[in-house]
Amino acid sequence: MWVFLIVFTLLTAYSTIVLYFDLGPLFNPLLTPLTTLVGFGFALLHARLRWNWRAALILFVISFVVTLAFESIGVATGLIYGAYHYTSKLGPKFLGLVPYTIPAAWFMMMYPSLVIAERISPQTPGWVRGLSVAAIGGLVMTAWDVVMDPMMVRGGHWTWETAGPYFGIPLQNYLGWWLTTFTVFFVNWLVVHRHNLPVHGQDDRLVVFVYALTGLSSVLIALHPSAMAQISGAGLAGFFAMAPWAIIGWIKTGYAQDTG
Repeated sequence: MWVFLIVFTLLTAYSTIVLYFDLGPLFNPLLTPLTTLVGFGFALLHARLRWNWRAALILFVISFVVTLAFESIGVATGLIYGAYHYTSKLGPKFLGLVPYTIPAAWFMMMYPSLVIAERISPQTPGWVRGLSVAAIGGLVMTAWDVVMDPMMVRGGHWTWETAGPYFGIPLQNYLGWWLTTFTVFFVNWLVVHRHNLPVHGQDDRLVVFVYALTGLSSVLIALHPSAMAQISGAGLAGFFAMAPWAIIGWIKTGYAQDTG
Protein backbone atom coordinates (compact mmCIF):
# COMPACT_ATOMS: atom_id res chain seq x y z
CA MET A 1 0.00 0.00 0.00
CA TRP A 2 2.75 2.44 0.93
CA VAL A 3 4.48 1.86 -2.40
CA PHE A 4 1.29 2.83 -4.25
CA LEU A 5 0.85 5.92 -2.06
CA ILE A 6 4.44 7.09 -2.58
CA VAL A 7 4.35 6.52 -6.34
CA PHE A 8 0.97 8.26 -6.60
CA THR A 9 2.33 11.25 -4.67
CA LEU A 10 5.42 11.44 -6.87
CA LEU A 11 3.44 11.17 -10.11
CA THR A 12 0.99 13.85 -8.97
CA ALA A 13 3.82 16.15 -7.89
CA TYR A 14 5.67 15.50 -11.15
CA SER A 15 2.70 16.52 -13.30
CA THR A 16 2.37 19.78 -11.36
CA ILE A 17 6.12 20.54 -11.47
CA VAL A 18 6.26 19.87 -15.21
CA LEU A 19 3.52 22.45 -15.70
CA TYR A 20 4.97 25.18 -13.51
CA PHE A 21 8.52 24.90 -14.81
CA ASP A 22 7.57 24.29 -18.46
CA LEU A 23 9.54 21.05 -18.58
CA GLY A 24 7.32 19.35 -21.13
CA PRO A 25 3.77 19.00 -22.43
CA LEU A 26 1.03 19.53 -19.88
CA PHE A 27 -0.74 16.24 -20.59
CA ASN A 28 1.63 13.36 -21.33
CA PRO A 29 -0.54 10.65 -22.94
CA LEU A 30 0.51 8.04 -20.37
CA LEU A 31 0.70 10.21 -17.26
CA THR A 32 -3.02 10.53 -16.48
CA PRO A 33 -3.88 6.81 -16.95
CA LEU A 34 -0.78 5.73 -14.99
CA THR A 35 -1.51 8.07 -12.09
CA THR A 36 -5.13 6.91 -12.06
CA LEU A 37 -4.21 3.22 -11.93
CA VAL A 38 -1.67 3.76 -9.14
CA GLY A 39 -4.24 5.76 -7.15
CA PHE A 40 -6.78 3.00 -7.76
CA GLY A 41 -4.31 0.41 -6.43
CA PHE A 42 -3.76 2.42 -3.25
CA ALA A 43 -7.50 2.81 -2.65
CA LEU A 44 -8.17 -0.91 -3.12
CA LEU A 45 -5.35 -1.95 -0.79
CA HIS A 46 -6.33 0.57 1.88
CA ALA A 47 -9.93 -0.66 1.71
CA ARG A 48 -8.69 -4.21 2.15
CA LEU A 49 -6.75 -3.24 5.27
CA ARG A 50 -9.56 -1.07 6.61
CA TRP A 51 -12.22 -3.77 6.18
CA ASN A 52 -11.21 -6.99 4.42
CA TRP A 53 -10.71 -8.26 0.87
CA ARG A 54 -14.35 -9.23 0.48
CA ALA A 55 -15.65 -5.78 1.41
CA ALA A 56 -12.99 -4.02 -0.67
CA LEU A 57 -13.77 -6.08 -3.76
CA ILE A 58 -17.53 -5.70 -3.32
CA LEU A 59 -17.13 -1.91 -3.23
CA PHE A 60 -14.94 -2.07 -6.33
CA VAL A 61 -17.39 -4.30 -8.24
CA ILE A 62 -20.36 -2.09 -7.35
CA SER A 63 -18.40 1.02 -8.29
CA PHE A 64 -17.17 -0.50 -11.55
CA VAL A 65 -20.59 -1.72 -12.67
CA VAL A 66 -22.52 1.41 -11.68
CA THR A 67 -20.04 3.97 -13.03
CA LEU A 68 -19.44 2.11 -16.30
CA ALA A 69 -23.19 1.65 -16.80
CA PHE A 70 -24.05 5.27 -15.94
CA GLU A 71 -21.20 6.64 -18.08
CA SER A 72 -22.10 4.40 -21.03
CA ILE A 73 -25.74 5.46 -20.86
CA GLY A 74 -24.63 9.05 -20.49
CA VAL A 75 -22.38 9.01 -23.56
CA ALA A 76 -24.89 7.06 -25.67
CA THR A 77 -27.99 9.08 -24.78
CA GLY A 78 -26.99 12.37 -23.17
CA LEU A 79 -28.95 11.38 -20.07
CA ILE A 80 -27.56 11.54 -16.50
CA TYR A 81 -24.69 14.00 -17.12
CA GLY A 82 -25.59 15.76 -20.35
CA ALA A 83 -24.41 15.22 -23.92
CA TYR A 84 -20.67 14.51 -24.14
CA HIS A 85 -18.16 12.07 -25.62
CA TYR A 86 -14.66 10.91 -24.76
CA THR A 87 -11.67 11.46 -27.03
CA SER A 88 -8.96 8.84 -27.57
CA LYS A 89 -6.58 10.32 -24.97
CA LEU A 90 -7.63 7.99 -22.14
CA GLY A 91 -7.14 4.77 -24.09
CA PRO A 92 -9.41 1.95 -25.29
CA LYS A 93 -13.14 2.29 -24.71
CA PHE A 94 -15.89 -0.04 -23.56
CA LEU A 95 -18.25 -0.47 -26.53
CA GLY A 96 -16.49 2.51 -28.08
CA LEU A 97 -18.08 4.76 -25.47
CA VAL A 98 -16.19 4.96 -22.17
CA PRO A 99 -12.44 4.46 -21.55
CA TYR A 100 -11.71 1.55 -19.24
CA THR A 101 -9.66 3.86 -17.01
CA ILE A 102 -12.77 5.88 -16.11
CA PRO A 103 -14.21 3.35 -13.58
CA ALA A 104 -10.73 3.20 -12.01
CA ALA A 105 -10.73 7.00 -11.67
CA TRP A 106 -14.18 6.90 -10.08
CA PHE A 107 -13.03 4.31 -7.53
CA MET A 108 -9.78 6.17 -6.84
CA MET A 109 -11.73 9.18 -5.53
CA MET A 110 -14.93 7.45 -4.44
CA TYR A 111 -13.09 5.52 -1.75
CA PRO A 112 -11.63 8.61 0.00
CA SER A 113 -15.02 10.30 -0.37
CA LEU A 114 -16.69 7.34 1.31
CA VAL A 115 -14.22 7.29 4.19
CA ILE A 116 -14.65 11.04 4.76
CA ALA A 117 -18.44 10.68 4.62
CA GLU A 118 -18.39 7.81 7.12
CA ARG A 119 -16.31 9.89 9.50
CA ILE A 120 -18.43 13.05 9.40
CA SER A 121 -21.92 11.55 9.06
CA PRO A 122 -24.08 11.32 12.20
CA GLN A 123 -23.90 7.98 14.00
CA THR A 124 -27.56 7.25 13.40
CA PRO A 125 -29.00 3.72 13.25
CA GLY A 126 -30.18 1.74 10.26
CA TRP A 127 -31.31 3.26 6.98
CA VAL A 128 -30.69 6.83 8.07
CA ARG A 129 -27.00 6.07 8.47
CA GLY A 130 -26.77 4.53 5.01
CA LEU A 131 -28.63 7.41 3.40
CA SER A 132 -26.60 10.09 5.16
CA VAL A 133 -23.25 8.49 4.24
CA ALA A 134 -24.36 8.12 0.61
CA ALA A 135 -25.72 11.68 0.39
CA ILE A 136 -22.72 13.33 2.04
CA GLY A 137 -20.31 11.11 0.14
CA GLY A 138 -21.93 12.28 -3.09
CA LEU A 139 -21.21 15.89 -2.16
CA VAL A 140 -17.60 15.11 -1.19
CA MET A 141 -17.02 13.34 -4.50
CA THR A 142 -18.79 15.93 -6.66
CA ALA A 143 -16.67 18.72 -5.15
CA TRP A 144 -13.67 17.29 -7.02
CA ASP A 145 -15.45 17.59 -10.37
CA VAL A 146 -15.91 21.32 -9.84
CA VAL A 147 -12.26 21.76 -10.87
CA MET A 148 -11.48 18.43 -12.51
CA ASP A 149 -14.04 18.56 -15.31
CA PRO A 150 -13.06 22.00 -16.70
CA MET A 151 -9.39 20.99 -16.48
CA MET A 152 -9.85 17.70 -18.33
CA VAL A 153 -12.02 19.31 -21.00
CA ARG A 154 -9.28 21.88 -21.63
CA GLY A 155 -6.83 18.98 -21.83
CA GLY A 156 -8.88 17.36 -24.58
CA HIS A 157 -9.95 14.24 -22.69
CA TRP A 158 -13.66 14.67 -23.36
CA THR A 159 -15.95 17.15 -25.11
CA TRP A 160 -19.33 18.55 -24.14
CA GLU A 161 -21.60 18.63 -27.18
CA THR A 162 -23.89 21.29 -25.73
CA ALA A 163 -22.12 24.06 -23.84
CA GLY A 164 -23.32 24.68 -20.31
CA PRO A 165 -23.10 27.71 -18.02
CA TYR A 166 -20.17 26.48 -15.89
CA PHE A 167 -17.04 26.80 -18.07
CA GLY A 168 -18.94 25.11 -20.86
CA ILE A 169 -20.21 22.29 -18.64
CA PRO A 170 -23.96 21.71 -18.06
CA LEU A 171 -25.09 21.85 -14.46
CA GLN A 172 -26.81 18.51 -15.04
CA ASN A 173 -23.35 16.95 -14.95
CA TYR A 174 -22.98 17.72 -11.25
CA LEU A 175 -26.35 16.28 -10.37
CA GLY A 176 -25.30 13.19 -12.33
CA TRP A 177 -22.06 12.94 -10.38
CA TRP A 178 -23.91 13.14 -7.08
CA LEU A 179 -26.46 10.56 -8.23
CA THR A 180 -23.76 8.15 -9.44
CA THR A 181 -21.84 8.36 -6.17
CA PHE A 182 -24.99 8.16 -4.04
CA THR A 183 -26.05 5.01 -5.91
CA VAL A 184 -22.69 3.29 -5.41
CA PHE A 185 -22.47 4.15 -1.71
CA PHE A 186 -26.05 3.25 -0.85
CA VAL A 187 -25.95 -0.06 -2.73
CA ASN A 188 -22.64 -0.81 -1.02
CA TRP A 189 -24.20 -0.04 2.36
CA LEU A 190 -27.14 -2.34 1.61
CA VAL A 191 -24.86 -5.19 0.58
CA VAL A 192 -22.12 -4.87 3.19
CA HIS A 193 -22.24 -2.13 5.79
CA ARG A 194 -25.76 -2.55 7.11
CA HIS A 195 -24.35 -5.61 8.86
CA ASN A 196 -22.05 -3.33 10.93
CA LEU A 197 -18.84 -4.36 9.21
CA PRO A 198 -15.97 -3.84 11.68
CA VAL A 199 -13.31 -1.27 10.82
CA HIS A 200 -9.71 -2.17 11.60
CA GLY A 201 -7.02 0.20 12.89
CA GLN A 202 -5.97 1.60 9.53
CA ASP A 203 -4.97 5.27 9.27
CA ASP A 204 -7.80 7.02 7.43
CA ARG A 205 -5.77 10.20 7.13
CA LEU A 206 -3.87 8.57 4.29
CA VAL A 207 -6.98 8.57 2.11
CA VAL A 208 -7.85 12.12 3.16
CA PHE A 209 -4.33 13.02 2.04
CA VAL A 210 -4.97 11.43 -1.37
CA TYR A 211 -8.26 13.34 -1.69
CA ALA A 212 -6.56 16.62 -0.78
CA LEU A 213 -3.49 16.00 -2.94
CA THR A 214 -5.55 15.14 -6.00
CA GLY A 215 -7.72 18.19 -5.50
CA LEU A 216 -4.76 20.50 -4.88
CA SER A 217 -3.01 19.30 -8.02
CA SER A 218 -6.13 19.96 -10.09
CA VAL A 219 -6.55 23.40 -8.51
CA LEU A 220 -2.93 24.40 -9.19
CA ILE A 221 -3.14 23.25 -12.80
CA ALA A 222 -6.36 25.19 -13.30
CA LEU A 223 -4.83 28.32 -11.75
CA HIS A 224 -1.64 28.24 -13.80
CA PRO A 225 -1.73 31.47 -15.84
CA SER A 226 -0.07 30.30 -19.05
CA ALA A 227 -1.60 26.85 -19.32
CA MET A 228 -5.26 27.30 -18.49
CA ALA A 229 -5.94 30.95 -17.74
CA GLN A 230 -9.53 30.62 -18.87
CA ILE A 231 -10.41 28.25 -16.04
CA SER A 232 -8.73 29.98 -13.12
CA GLY A 233 -12.21 30.60 -11.74
CA ALA A 234 -12.82 26.85 -11.76
CA GLY A 235 -9.59 26.42 -9.81
CA LEU A 236 -10.81 28.80 -7.10
CA ALA A 237 -14.25 27.21 -7.07
CA GLY A 238 -12.71 23.75 -6.78
CA PHE A 239 -10.51 24.86 -3.89
CA PHE A 240 -13.44 26.19 -1.89
CA ALA A 241 -15.57 23.18 -2.79
CA MET A 242 -12.99 20.59 -1.68
CA ALA A 243 -11.14 22.32 1.14
CA PRO A 244 -13.92 22.06 3.76
CA TRP A 245 -14.30 18.30 3.18
CA ALA A 246 -10.54 17.77 3.32
CA ILE A 247 -10.15 19.81 6.51
CA ILE A 248 -13.13 18.28 8.30
CA GLY A 249 -12.10 14.84 7.10
CA TRP A 250 -8.58 15.33 8.44
CA ILE A 251 -9.89 16.50 11.81
CA LYS A 252 -12.31 13.59 12.08
CA THR A 253 -9.93 10.85 10.97
CA GLY A 254 -6.93 9.12 12.43
CA TYR A 255 -7.01 5.43 13.15
CA ALA A 256 -10.40 4.14 12.03
CA GLN A 257 -12.67 2.98 14.80
CA ASP A 258 -16.43 2.70 15.16
CA THR A 259 -17.34 4.28 11.83
CA GLY A 260 -19.93 1.61 11.02
